[in-house]
Amino acid sequence: MQFEDIDSLLPETIDNMISECMQDFSEHNEMDDTAKYAAKIAAASISSSTRTGHIRIIKAYIIYHLKRNPKWDPMGVTGQTPYDIISFITQKCGRSEDGFEGRKYATAVSSRAALTLWYRHVRPNESMLEWWQDTASGSWLGLPTRSRKVVEFMTGLEKQKAKDGDVSQSARALTVDDMHRLYDHLIAHPNLDAAARRSGIIRYAAYLFAWLLMLRIDEALSLRFESIDKIPGERRFVDVRLLGTRKTAQAGVSHFWRMHANDLDPRLCPIRILALLAAIYKGIRKSGPLFLRTSAYGAVLSEKPIVRS
Repeated sequence: MQFEDIDSLLPETIDNMISECMQDFSEHNEMDDTAKYAAKIAAASISSSTRTGHIRIIKAYIIYHLKRNPKWDPMGVTGQTPYDIISFITQKCGRSEDGFEGRKYATAVSSRAALTLWYRHVRPNESMLEWWQDTASGSWLGLPTRSRKVVEFMTGLEKQKAKDGDVSQSARALTVDDMHRLYDHLIAHPNLDAAARRSGIIRYAAYLFAWLLMLRIDEALSLRFESIDKIPGERRFVDVRLLGTRKTAQAGVSHFWRMHANDLDPRLCPIRILALLAAIYKGIRKSGPLFLRTSAYGAVLSEKPIVRS
């Protein structure tokens, strides 16, 4: 693949190449209705947001190598390809003091996943589970991201990151003391005005539900009024149902929890926090997102959910 003027041709050329290569069903217009429907189901194997993130990494990977070698073929697969993958991840995740970008190990994991997606599309008929050389033809078969060299590199990188103390802070579980401090900061702090306290109650409610139900914050923020099943007059418990799919149940298995009142520790009591929410939400329609934003004056902005910052 020749690029006479990399700087001017890279964006458009690469975008078009990636789009064409990753079109799962290029013959879509010629398919009957059943085949089109099946194609739509197959495309749901990866979420649109994950796919978008992977494409961004794939583009960075291609640009990285073309700027090093204008004759490098983004769609070529040879015995050198695993080393190309290692080189890109090293540039992203190698130590900054050694001249690299110093990204965290999570970046390496997402980069490998993105490049697995890329080479799956480049070689759609190859095995997704292995990487090996046909001794008769000398050709390399399978996915280069599954090669032994890449696997060993990823293992070594993870150990190096751990040794360097590069551990994701999100990996540390929130403790009871953390939740108490959040409560005191967002709800009980003596310097809070009425508007800040109303906003703090909603934010703390989202944190508390995520903590009690062991949800990712995005999952907690997706809770809706319809997710809460509160029996009138019942103060001992409330039932919560997570609607739709979740990260650990992408096939749509319904999750149901019963959350009990906590009279021994009111700051961790879901019944009390729901009562505070009910007081704030008085007069608004009880439908849609459960955790809503507030204005600078403390007014609840109906239908405008809190977004992850």
